[in-house]
Amino acid sequence: MARYTHKLSTPLHLGRGRGRVSFFIARRYLFSKKSTNVINIISGISIVGVAVATMALVVTLSVFNGFHDLVASFFTQMDPQLKVTPVKGKTIDANDSTLLKIKALPAIEVATECLEDQALAVYGERQMMVMLKGVEDNFDSLTHISEILEGDGDFCLHAANMYYGTPGLGVAYQMGLGYTYQQPLKIYAPKREGQLNMANPAEGFVEDELYSPGVVFSMKQAKYDRQYILTSIDFTRQLFHQEGQLTSLELRLKSGSDFEGVKRQIQSLAAGRFHVLDRYEQQDDTFRIMKIEKFIAYIFLTFILVIACFNIIGSLSMLIIDKRQDVVTLRNLGATNNQITRIFLFEGRLISLMGAVIGIVLGLLLCWLQQLFGLVRLGTSEGSFVVDAYPVSVHPWDVVLVFITVLAVGFLSVWYPVRYFANRLLN
Repeated sequence: MARYTHKLSTPLHLGRGRGRVSFFIARRYLFSKKSTNVINIISGISIVGVAVATMALVVTLSVFNGFHDLVASFFTQMDPQLKVTPVKGKTIDANDSTLLKIKALPAIEVATECLEDQALAVYGERQMMVMLKGVEDNFDSLTHISEILEGDGDFCLHAANMYYGTPGLGVAYQMGLGYTYQQPLKIYAPKREGQLNMANPAEGFVEDELYSPGVVFSMKQAKYDRQYILTSIDFTRQLFHQEGQLTSLELRLKSGSDFEGVKRQIQSLAAGRFHVLDRYEQQDDTFRIMKIEKFIAYIFLTFILVIACFNIIGSLSMLIIDKRQDVVTLRNLGATNNQITRIFLFEGRLISLMGAVIGIVLGLLLCWLQQLFGLVRLGTSEGSFVVDAYPVSVHPWDVVLVFITVLAVGFLSVWYPVRYFANRLLN
């Protein structure tokens, strides 16, 4: 008898294994039938609420990733792998020693000099400001320009002394050019020297003409389609009086090259005189906005998750009241107040964990179905948008972030309420 009295009078066997006994009891409480059925119902609602909020986080972040990847795929059609621009000023001498060293690097397969600036385009009675980008003849080897051409001709920059201009689809529409414009497209640029004669303003401009190669390019991005005209760099140098100058050096690396290693090497050669930009950095404004939007969506859905966790608090509060007799029994067996409190904390954590796992599984399932069948569409008719259905791309680190967020929010949301109710019951 003394032997049993000794065991009942000490809390050692309940505390053995630290939280294992508390976890075991919490698990039994979660899955066993309660004396009041409403507690089971509220517990189920708590799990569903956390699961739905988790699923929404996974799906929303994956949709933002899908749009990010979609936009990136468009940019790669014209943007080079690496772009070198001067830190100071707008142009730089094409024979600059640093640029020559960069061109001579073994990893460089294609290097194209570019000179771009604004000009006035006039066709018939229509006119608009355009961004005129002059490139070298190897531009089609640098980029995937041939994949985004529309029309019956080919990408061409010049023939003998005649220069061609390939407009964006938006420029062609606004100017009324069509795929092939019949008359020359007049281009005007202000003279860089001398003063403007107000009596005859036309003398302050350089005028030249571009001819149609029979194609336009369509990036499906307003920044390019509604502003740019591609032509020969010789034409832009003559028009802007920038002989031997360039605004950027655009590079393509050989297949299998260490991209980051080559970029660091070029940055070392640039020595602070040049910016060395990859494709994402060339479109930094666009991708920064998308990251901000994704972060705001994440914060907003996390607040919804916090609200969903209020159901867990209600479920645990009712459970604590329902298990008063069990608490008395546990204390008689030698359990401490911390061990009893830990039981209900574990229960709240189990609800959060189950909701997180179920929500992530459902979220991944919905993303897979969207990728496969395009269940949620962007428009009612085919071809209304760039893609017909919402793009989805699941990034593993986003799934990890969601899992950690759900557990953190769930654990923190039940910590104070459980300790408050448990202390009132135990004291």
